[in-house]
Amino acid sequence: MAAHPLEDEDEQAVADAMARTEVTRFAERAYPSLSGGERARASLARVLAQCTGIVMLDEPTAALDLKHQEAVLRIARERAAAGDAVVVVLHDLNLAAAYADRVALLAGGRLHSVGAPGRVLTAETIGEVYQHPVEIVRHPRTGRAIVVPLRD
Repeated sequence: MAAHPLEDEDEQAVADAMARTEVTRFAERAYPSLSGGERARASLARVLAQCTGIVMLDEPTAALDLKHQEAVLRIARERAAAGDAVVVVLHDLNLAAAYADRVALLAGGRLHSVGAPGRVLTAETIGEVYQHPVEIVRHPRTGRAIVVPLRD
């Protein structure tokens, strides 16, 4: 079988991906022994090591602490800035507002609206889709939306 043209770079790509996701110290551990957050970061390292031009991530921040949530989405933004197509599924509207260039909001399994976060993530739209009232405040430095559920 013919070798892949980038096969010689595989080990370096894996090492780089593990370093970026801070999982190098887990290299000798079995995957099932990792915590949920450690598994999430190891899974991201697997994706990054493939060096594709397309990155698709489904809830990559779900089991992560604040530091690692920010790191994962920073990596996704860097890949997008480098020219990769990056699609990230998130339920955390604040993370979507902070990091996304475009947001697709689904309702009932169908596309409700798509566009820039500032256009899609409005109090009216979010309230309609999630059937819960929210307030949108602007981050004082970035101007990005912060979604705050209204509570009694």
